[in-house]
Amino acid sequence: MHVLIIGGGVVGLACAHALAGRGAEVTVCEAGTLGGGSTGRAAGGIRTQFSTRVNVELSLASVPVWESFADDFGVDIDYRRSGYLFLARTEETAAAFRENVAMQTDAGAPSRVLSPEEAAEHLPKLRTESFVAATFSAADGVADPHSAVQGYSDAVRAAGVDVQTKTPVTDLTRVGDSGSADAMSTRKTGGWRAETPDGSIDADAVVVAAGAWSDQVASLAGIDLPLAPRRRQIAVVEPEGDLPANAPLTIDLDTGAYFRPEREGTAIVGGHFSGSDPDVDPDRFDESMDVDWAVEATERADDAAAYFGPETRIRNGWAGLYAVTPDHHAILDAVDPGLVVAAGFSGHGFQHAPATGEAVADLCLGEDACEVDVSALSLDRFESGETLRERNVA
Repeated sequence: MHVLIIGGGVVGLACAHALAGRGAEVTVCEAGTLGGGSTGRAAGGIRTQFSTRVNVELSLASVPVWESFADDFGVDIDYRRSGYLFLARTEETAAAFRENVAMQTDAGAPSRVLSPEEAAEHLPKLRTESFVAATFSAADGVADPHSAVQGYSDAVRAAGVDVQTKTPVTDLTRVGDSGSADAMSTRKTGGWRAETPDGSIDADAVVVAAGAWSDQVASLAGIDLPLAPRRRQIAVVEPEGDLPANAPLTIDLDTGAYFRPEREGTAIVGGHFSGSDPDVDPDRFDESMDVDWAVEATERADDAAAYFGPETRIRNGWAGLYAVTPDHHAILDAVDPGLVVAAGFSGHGFQHAPATGEAVADLCLGEDACEVDVSALSLDRFESGETLRERNVA
């Protein structure tokens, strides 16, 4: 079986790796460079502390891959397990935290609810008076997305995957007999033809894993995805105080601000604070950081923990794209016979890539090997009204 994957970020490469590992012939078409879209602009978080079970399970299924990545792929992804610390300023948020932790621990994640004073044991300069509760998991951490792309790209090439960069797909059409509803896995019942500047590519199945560009790609096949490209920013700063190198990635959920230590005494700060959140053109958005936003992000971080006072220096930063769905969950679904979508992760694509690859391989090959049931992430949930709600989004 030949599968064409459109998108060469970490999700597309993880799909290619899983499919090649199960014996499929795989081609990857990337319009730019591998990891040159949202993957290369990600903060690198890997966490199990989500508010829905399917997201927790995608994380739990992905973490073992990240843990053994250096051994299995031969690339050090700088995986640091310093934990995630979520902070609640209101009783309403604290109540949601308690529900989340009950679900997370039932799924197998080692998270727990903390008092502000207990949270300060993990973040000594936490402004405890501003918070009513927190959650923490030592299983959470961060890794380097660039290195992960390198590891995956080396592995898929070694497995015989045809990786074509600077090769946009400009059209998608069905070929052969497409009348059968089970035209998923055999060429004789239909397939797809992709047009590129270098010619046509015929495939039994196509995977749309193009991040914020996925709606554009799916529209070539007549599929409308409820996916909005939204601009998000990150700033690298030199904190005024000494933020410990092993401090957790900390999310002040009620304000949307987050921060974590970076290398050589720097820190990353981020978050979305504006009341407006317009869609942007993924081919024409401002990739630089707004200085005014960086100042506000740093001030909000300082409002949570006393590391980011007025002497904090903003070093640099960038902007990237979240591919946002209405319920902040991915679409992982065979949306048409032989057409699989793996997109709309709303900022969580990097960390969920390994499990996503296995789920996509199941969808393409008609197998049931992935340990995560992704049926709740079907496209038709938006028509049926059976949407999910991910509250732990920064």
